[in-house]
Amino acid sequence: MVKKSIFSNPLVIDGSMSTSLERLGCDTDNELWTAAALINQPELVYQVHKEYFEAGARLAITDTYQANLPALKKAGLTEKQARQVIEKAVELAKQARDDYETETGAHGYVAGSLGPYGAYLANGSEYRGDYELTSAEYQEFYRPRLEVIVNAGVDCLALETQPKLSEVKAVLDLLKNEYPDQKVYVSFTLQNVETISEGTKLADAAKAVAQYDQVIGVGVNCIPPRLVTPAIKKLKEATALPIIVYPNSGASYDATTKTWSAAPAEDDFGKLTKEWLLAGASAIGGCCTTTPADIVKIAAVLNDQ
Repeated sequence: MVKKSIFSNPLVIDGSMSTSLERLGCDTDNELWTAAALINQPELVYQVHKEYFEAGARLAITDTYQANLPALKKAGLTEKQARQVIEKAVELAKQARDDYETETGAHGYVAGSLGPYGAYLANGSEYRGDYELTSAEYQEFYRPRLEVIVNAGVDCLALETQPKLSEVKAVLDLLKNEYPDQKVYVSFTLQNVETISEGTKLADAAKAVAQYDQVIGVGVNCIPPRLVTPAIKKLKEATALPIIVYPNSGASYDATTKTWSAAPAEDDFGKLTKEWLLAGASAIGGCCTTTPADIVKIAAVLNDQ
């Protein structure tokens, strides 16, 4: 049975937080990445969210991908301060959504980002999944951030950029036991069109997460645009859940230098959005190195539906 969700109609997701922050003069070259802006320049985080709504996005993803307690405490914050930073991230996204709705009448949504343990390691392992924790250890890592985000109030959680099925299942089990009413979507990174980053078949991963009643969508993100269409087809074969895609711009990432190369010209989000929609995507946005200009192109297609 298809689960009702905010993805029942084509939905535009926002784009990269880091690229827009950098454009506004924010330094993200640190272990907290974009979460550092929540401490030093929260007004810029609000501005980025607002710009994406103005570009046509209807789902904002909170700036909590790297905002986990271990990372924030390692940066010198107390546990109380760390929790306040995470709560602030949710408040900024909700404020941008509400302000935009007040100005235009257009309603939007907020998804609370839960990045993987690999993001905390800050070594590119969210694209490899070459780490191993027990289910209890994963849950201990996620629990504080999850608690703050859920209590702050979001429309759904974004369990995103996930390289490992075991990690995802540990978090979904935690949600089932402690927050049974909280909706969540799951989005994986890919090794290739057949498998997620740590080697599990994409179809098997989709089938596994679809067994959880709280999951309202499944997809892929932070991957090259060329992998999106075949990934959608694999997902469509595996599940009736809404399919969510938000790839990178097409630029390639060097985990050693932590830099991006330029995207090829053929990776145009206007053209690609039509292709992804026809393939079966329910929600489309952008990840690293995408900008409001990309979201404008996506919205132009989806808003015609």
